[in-house]
Amino acid sequence: MLVTYSAVVSKIPDFDPAKIGPGYLYVAMADHLAARIEAGELPPNTRLPAERDLAADYGVALGTARRATAVLRERGLVVTVPVKGTFVAER
Repeated sequence: MLVTYSAVVSKIPDFDPAKIGPGYLYVAMADHLAARIEAGELPPNTRLPAERDLAADYGVALGTARRATAVLRERGLVVTVPVKGTFVAER
C-alpha cells in the first residue's frame, strides 16, 4: 500500500512498506512523517491522524504507527495531548 497525498504537490517520495530495506519499519515511517513536516505538508499545530488511521494510511500495524509517533515525540517534532491527539510542534 502506498501513501499518496495528491492534494499537496510534494517532492517527498511515497511511502511503501514493502520497499523498506534493512532497519526498523517504525523508524522509516517516522522519517517519512518528519520529511512531510519539514516540507510543510504538515504545518505546525496540525493534528496528525489517529494512530489507527496512520497505520491504515501507511499500510503498517498499529504498534508500528505508535512507535513511529513516539519517535517523532522524542525528536520534538510532535506533541501529544491526552484525549486531544498528536499535533505538529511549533518550530
